[in-house]
Amino acid sequence: MAIVELVMPKMGESIMEATILRWHKKPGDQVKADETVLEIATDKVDSEVPSIADGEITELLFAENEVVPVGAVIARINTTGNAEIPVAPTTFEEIKPAAQQHHHEIITNNEAHHHHTAPEPVAAQHAEPKFSTSGPRFYSPLVLTIAQQEGVSFAELENIPGSGSEGRVTKKDILEYVAARQQGHQPAARPAATTAVPESRPAPVEASKAVAAPVPTYNGSSSGGNVEIIEMDRMRKLIAEHMVRSKQTSPHVTSFAEADVTHMVKWRDKVKKDFEQREGEKLTFTPLFIEALVKCIKRFPLVNCSLEGDKILLKKDINIGMATALPSGNLIVPVIRNADMLNLVGLTRQVNQLANAARTNRLKPEDTQNGTFTLTNVGTFGSLAGTPIINQPQVAILAVGAIKKRPVVIESPEGDSIAIRHMMYLSLSYDHRIVDGALGSTFLSAVAQELEHFDPEKVY
Repeated sequence: MAIVELVMPKMGESIMEATILRWHKKPGDQVKADETVLEIATDKVDSEVPSIADGEITELLFAENEVVPVGAVIARINTTGNAEIPVAPTTFEEIKPAAQQHHHEIITNNEAHHHHTAPEPVAAQHAEPKFSTSGPRFYSPLVLTIAQQEGVSFAELENIPGSGSEGRVTKKDILEYVAARQQGHQPAARPAATTAVPESRPAPVEASKAVAAPVPTYNGSSSGGNVEIIEMDRMRKLIAEHMVRSKQTSPHVTSFAEADVTHMVKWRDKVKKDFEQREGEKLTFTPLFIEALVKCIKRFPLVNCSLEGDKILLKKDINIGMATALPSGNLIVPVIRNADMLNLVGLTRQVNQLANAARTNRLKPEDTQNGTFTLTNVGTFGSLAGTPIINQPQVAILAVGAIKKRPVVIESPEGDSIAIRHMMYLSLSYDHRIVDGALGSTFLSAVAQELEHFDPEKVY
């Protein structure tokens, strides 16, 4: 008999943990290889985890609704054969960093002529391999909820020593911290903090003023009168956490541009019926935007990268994520892989298939993985422009606004004139650790010019 370990699978480059939704098996149950053992969820998609061998479930190591890190052992299976299973248990050491799993090159700061030096990750002093190599510590939804309820600021969280894997703060750690604070004790700061606060005295008043006020908690009633309290669903909680983490990780800068897309609008109006009859696909503006975006990424490859510690990971694949609204109101980002290898027809098919799968809850885990740049169309809902939040671990995201007819000054050798044109605003949010204002603005202007110079005689 042999015991094999079932681990939490890696669901994507930016996914470091998942929530257990439901166990399909319990200790003592028989299971077949590839039979579903449990359902898990991330901020991207829900998925099923199959067994890796035939045998009997002997132990479940986590309960439903618990948040579990990628690579952690979640169950043990006693196999039915006498021989060892030729599948070794997956450990954290075997979960390779994203830098080894995808086609990209690593550029050091000296090679990229950057002067920014990222601090060493706090977890580097621990013996265990790292889950993440950049950005602040990650906190589970449970820890964040307790912090909000007890009025613990993010500055305090950063200084709480963590007893969990990779130095993470556990429920026990934060409850002990709260208890010590209530008794008037000053808990010791965690080691390797960026700004050390002497243990013998509280933090300076100026530092505490910079921290946002804690979010108020509710006890089921409101003194305000006519108020309805709505509990966030699981996906909205995960999205909220992902957005907050992105803001904590990347210093966001947003640049704006304007594009005259009259040629593109008129061309699409002219060919869309024939396109649908010939290709069986509706031609939207999204593949046209992606086509222009890909051309500009090839000219400015640094916007298609991620940051790992003090190294820049320049991605050779161009995988475009397209933010898609679900019927529930939540957001998901399916990814068009190798978008630079597809023509307009191929892009259109990919866009339509992924958007339809998202709306009908048929996306597979791999459909949301390994994006290198994201496009979001805020104009779909009537917005002229937006300031999108970067989809980690990417370094830039482009938002396109609604296309509106407006009177515009047209310059020509014969003189200036005023004409009615189809105009659109574009906005690019980028990580200022990697993308400087010059690069961000130049790239955004290039995308706008690419759209403006759309070929009115284009053949698809």
